[in-house]
Amino acid sequence: MENVLGYLKKNKERFVSELAEFISIPSVSALPEHFDDIKKAAAWLENRMQLAGIENVEIMETGGHPSVYGDWLHAGNDKPTVLVYGHFDVQPVDPVDLWDHNPFSGNIVDDKIYGRGASDDKGSMLIPILAYESILNSDKSFPINIKFLFEGQEEVASPDMPAFVEKNKEKFACDMIFSADGGQFSETEPNLVVGLKGILGLEVKITGPKADKHSGMHGNAIENPIMALSKIISSMKDKNGRISISGYYDDVVELSNSERVEISKVPFDEKNYINDMGIKDVSGEQGYTTLERMGARPSLDLNGIWGGFQGEGTKTVLPSEATAKITCRLVSNQKPKKIFELIKAHVFNNLPKGVTAEVISLQDEGEPFQVPDDHISTNIAREVLKDLYGKDPYIIRIGGSIPILSAFLKHLGVHGTMFAFGLDDENIHAPNEFFRLSSFFKGQEAYCRLFYRLGRN
Repeated sequence: MENVLGYLKKNKERFVSELAEFISIPSVSALPEHFDDIKKAAAWLENRMQLAGIENVEIMETGGHPSVYGDWLHAGNDKPTVLVYGHFDVQPVDPVDLWDHNPFSGNIVDDKIYGRGASDDKGSMLIPILAYESILNSDKSFPINIKFLFEGQEEVASPDMPAFVEKNKEKFACDMIFSADGGQFSETEPNLVVGLKGILGLEVKITGPKADKHSGMHGNAIENPIMALSKIISSMKDKNGRISISGYYDDVVELSNSERVEISKVPFDEKNYINDMGIKDVSGEQGYTTLERMGARPSLDLNGIWGGFQGEGTKTVLPSEATAKITCRLVSNQKPKKIFELIKAHVFNNLPKGVTAEVISLQDEGEPFQVPDDHISTNIAREVLKDLYGKDPYIIRIGGSIPILSAFLKHLGVHGTMFAFGLDDENIHAPNEFFRLSSFFKGQEAYCRLFYRLGRN
């Protein structure tokens, strides 16, 4: 391990420079104009993996944005085969005028590297590649059989990945999976994520008259689509924060007493949270703590709504249509397709007369993910984090989603363990996203420790 740490230290500046170069590629998966940039990022990654000494590196077509695969399988049959996952696509940068620097420049300020994807997920996913290179160059061998799979469509909910994983399940077959997408609790406190929410994205479109109409001439005579949409949306939750859609909670696995105890151990100052959010108070489903609601209870949120006149001043228009975008975060054992049908039925059951409705799937879909108790790779990760941080990790659930982990479980039969080093305050999906260089360096040592520990099994 001493030689490996020496290699990491010797190449510290090179690794940071490479991360900045990686960040500079605008690999935004949600925008068609960046399709070639996704390919450019895949090519950069292919070259970097080969430079690290990873074998059989290839860019693989998925039917959408590509993935990059590589492996090293010479440790022997008595050693585990481990798959390391991450993603190289990033979120859009809007609103760009709120960034202090070019979002794709990789600027370094106060030991933080700024740019879209710095924390989610280019910084964390580059880490295991660098750890692999450091061990291979120091030992001229590797302690385990290892496979790497990095995707280019996670930020659009991995629509092609389930079929892609199924098609290549023999190539990706493994004993354990570690996700380099995720994070830790703080700079000094580790955590292990044992639950992720599933996701469902949809759009509700309400249409009234064939064109916008004068609200004075036609008000009180025809239904206003914005008003109709507002009525439908307001009917989706009751005054206690509980989702009112019939059947929404039917498949939810309730928290056990022991699970609620584990969640209660996670430090959380609700007053500080309220101040940090700039709000008056928390809200949500009554009967659960804020942490329980955030990580372990299903949600339904309005992400965007529009219709009619939105400029300055007044325009007395009765709009012809109104639209809302909705995402639902789901927990075990909810199924996105079932929830979609329940919402669709709710919309039509509550549709005022005089308007029509469309409920459109946005293909943002992924099933919830829950790690079982006494999961071997999670227990090994717990040991490594405890050695590195000097304390046991908190056991947490988060409201985010990594859809491919459910696909891995379904087609490879393996639960993934999240092992990544971003922190919550690093503005992921927002302006001025950054990644701490201290986390970048700590993550490299952590993955080296992890790989050696796995080799002892």
